[in-house]
Amino acid sequence: MKSLKVADLMTDEVVSAAPGTAFKDVAKLLAQYDISGVPVLDDEDRVAGVVSQTDVLAHAGPGSDAPPGDGTPARPTTAGEVMSAPAVTVSADTTAADAARLMTRRGVERLPVVDEEDRLVGIITRRDLLRMFLRPDSEIRRRVQEVLRDVAGVPAGDVEVHVVDGIVTLEGLVPRRSQLPALLGLVERLDGVVAVASRVTARTEDAASDPAGHVRDAMPW
Repeated sequence: MKSLKVADLMTDEVVSAAPGTAFKDVAKLLAQYDISGVPVLDDEDRVAGVVSQTDVLAHAGPGSDAPPGDGTPARPTTAGEVMSAPAVTVSADTTAADAARLMTRRGVERLPVVDEEDRLVGIITRRDLLRMFLRPDSEIRRRVQEVLRDVAGVPAGDVEVHVVDGIVTLEGLVPRRSQLPALLGLVERLDGVVAVASRVTARTEDAASDPAGHVRDAMPW
């Protein structure tokens, strides 16, 4: 089974800025492209930092363009002065779920995608990551059936699969109760699955497992 990677969801045409890009021009880029932030690249396309809407707003208050020494803080003039650094980045082969966890943990709306030398190759946003939860129920059902048949070795027809809005309900029998935890774990990790409700019982009580009807949260953040 193939898990979605950042490379499957990212945008490779990225709006960016240089450290010397004027502060006002960065603000214009955010407004023009309706984006929440831009990566700041050095001369070798390495990500030096990120300027977000929050960074812009934090430096858009009262300030002075007068020479230093008059008692009024100078207004920032370039992207390099307002960017957050170091940037939080991911690689293209990071799983979408791991990227979502990182995005939530660090409180950011987008992640620059970099290669082995930290050069920018794309960008992934919260909106991009949500796409993995927009899979048709029919596609999710087909993937769950593949797990049952090809990975768990459950004979066809022994477990029925119902999917509504990404919530998977399993009903039927498996040979041994010890199979249930691994089976549910595999289904939960499928892209697009929001939650799993198990009404599966076992022919042989060879190990303890979660009680039938237990619903697990499968959201990756």
